Amino acid sequence: MPAFRDFNFKLLVIEKLMYEDKTLTPAFSIDECLRAKGIDDAQLYAFDNDLAYTVLEEARAYFEALEISEELLATVDTFLVDGGHQVYYECSPVWDGEDDLFDVGSLDDLDLLPNLRRIVGTRDCGLGVPFKAEILEARGIIAD
Repeated sequence: MPAFRDFNFKLLVIEKLMYEDKTLTPAFSIDECLRAKGIDDAQLYAFDNDLAYTVLEEARAYFEALEISEELLATVDTFLVDGGHQVYYECSPVWDGEDDLFDVGSLDDLDLLPNLRRIVGTRDCGLGVPFKAEILEARGIIAD
């Protein structure tokens, strides 16, 4: 299975496959995960345990261990960069988008997406600096 180098880039791919396309199943739910541990309110749990602006360990462990096949990665031809993704809620239920928690640090993982042709939202995403048009265009990827 392909290995991602940038956790936050992987989250963008997971958003596309798990929550948008619904082809990467089952969909992870932090609410269900915490309920299984006897915790009824993910947001209250995060606040009460000083975890409000962090990736909860349950989510990090799940998403880091999640394997995505080459076949499924090959179906990604476009994705959206946006602070309102479902995957971000699943990682950090009270994240407000006002920090760099989900900033992508590297585009090295583009190699895992052979059919990626378009990334939407790069111009005003605020999710890291590597989404430079010249880097993406050199790979034949439209950035808007």
